[in-house]
Amino acid sequence: MKLRYFFLASCVLAAQAAVADTKKPVAKWTCEEFLAVQDDFQPKVVYWATAKAKSGKPDSVVDIEGTEKVVPMIIDDCKKAPSESFVTKLRNAWRAVEADAKKLKDKL
Repeated sequence: MKLRYFFLASCVLAAQAAVADTKKPVAKWTCEEFLAVQDDFQPKVVYWATAKAKSGKPDSVVDIEGTEKVVPMIIDDCKKAPSESFVTKLRNAWRAVEADAKKLKDKL
């Protein structure tokens, strides 16, 4: 359990360090601001923002497999519309991944 909290804290610190010049909360970022984050740190931002968006605060549960699918979706969507909301793209990507998982589950 402590390892999960350490992991999330590391993600937050890494995300903040990667975009130290951005003073806005992640919840108010545009896609352009997300894309400005170093490529290595983008998944960490998604981990943290997902936990924050789902519960209102960073959570101890991290869906690594789901995040692996969501990150490229967000990057592609944000490249197409850089002025749109990063959090909106994040939520839409998670909805798509969860819908696909539900369809797969229904087939089984």
